[in-house]
Amino acid sequence: MAMEDPVQVLYRKITWKLIPFLCFCYLAAYLDRINIGFAKLQMLGDLQFSETAFGLGAGLFFVGYIIFEVPSNLVLEKVGAKVWIARIMITWGLLSACTMLVTTPAQFYIVRFLLGAAEAGFLPGVLYYLTTWFPTQRRGRIIALFMIGMPLSSVIGGPLSGWIMGAFDNTAGLRGWQWLFIIEAIPSVLLGILTFWALPNSHHSAKWLNTKEKELLENELRKDDVEGKNSKHSFRDGFFNLKVWMLGGIDFSILLSAYAMAFWMPTFIRNAGVADNFHIGVLTALPSAAALIGMLMIGASSDRHRERRWHIIVPFLVGAAAMAGSTFFSHNVVATVALFAIASAAIIGAVPVFFSLPATFLKGRAAATGFALACSLANIAGLVSNSLMGIAIDVTGSGSGALWFFACCLLLSSLLVIALPAKLVNR
Repeated sequence: MAMEDPVQVLYRKITWKLIPFLCFCYLAAYLDRINIGFAKLQMLGDLQFSETAFGLGAGLFFVGYIIFEVPSNLVLEKVGAKVWIARIMITWGLLSACTMLVTTPAQFYIVRFLLGAAEAGFLPGVLYYLTTWFPTQRRGRIIALFMIGMPLSSVIGGPLSGWIMGAFDNTAGLRGWQWLFIIEAIPSVLLGILTFWALPNSHHSAKWLNTKEKELLENELRKDDVEGKNSKHSFRDGFFNLKVWMLGGIDFSILLSAYAMAFWMPTFIRNAGVADNFHIGVLTALPSAAALIGMLMIGASSDRHRERRWHIIVPFLVGAAAMAGSTFFSHNVVATVALFAIASAAIIGAVPVFFSLPATFLKGRAAATGFALACSLANIAGLVSNSLMGIAIDVTGSGSGALWFFACCLLLSSLLVIALPAKLVNR
């Protein structure tokens, strides 16, 4: 019987030790970010907020996120992942819970801004952290496994949020949307505390790797550095790099669509004729389940073929067509859910492949800066997407115009993907 490749054994061990925990952390983070979309179903009526005020408040999260993204990632690179990711998770959990206290638009805006500032650096920080463990050719699948926390947050959080809002409504004098923020903040705080024990700062300090395994890992990472011998390393190389800014533009288009679906899906489904909050939550989970499948399939295919560009472009084209097509069926529940499921599987499915790109030409501090800068540029989409959707619904009674705009942005971003050198990114 042939012995199994020790490299495969090593990476299976590392994957099981790191990825499930980080995936749960991302699930908690994303749930605290998007549960405002469910709270909106009660919150707007209780507080007398307009759709525009809600869209602006939901979007202001990203202003705080953008401002503190790069500084946060540089701090993580300096002090280590364990301390900084724990700090991020605990503070965002507490601030998310504080949303239950808002009574005016101004308070809503302040809390959302602070929540974004608290969470800034988590995603690019983890992505940078993973580059210190996994070589380039393994990252598509690994990032997909980590990032399934994003669709899982809706698969689990959709029905859960709908149930909480119904089951706890008017308990102890609090509305269902207030209980939603309290209950769903608890996992973030607990996971943040667990980070101190569950996450080693690097493979050098991982107690579950023996000396031979650490040497083998060092060798694999060294070979990856040789393949990427022209990679940039400094802060300046990461910040003043045209390719990083191009990646920010590509991710901007991804997030325009992703946030439209994440924040407004409950509203789309309610407008299609579903009134019960729990049923809305269940239906919201279906496109997210499709996104989960898309992430795993597209990420694995990209690694298998060692091809990145077309694994982004083709999903963009499919997702744009499905999202634009949904505007013709806004009062049909089955068609709405089906088309958004296709859009989610394609657009969100391409996200892990996209996030494998920066580390193909950046290393060290340049990679930390590049990941954070690309995410910062992209997260402007959170403000644009939510504000534009809120204004469109208030002015026209429909979000169709905004969805068409988002679809066109995906098509334009396909040209940016084509412009990335194949020899550089297809590793």
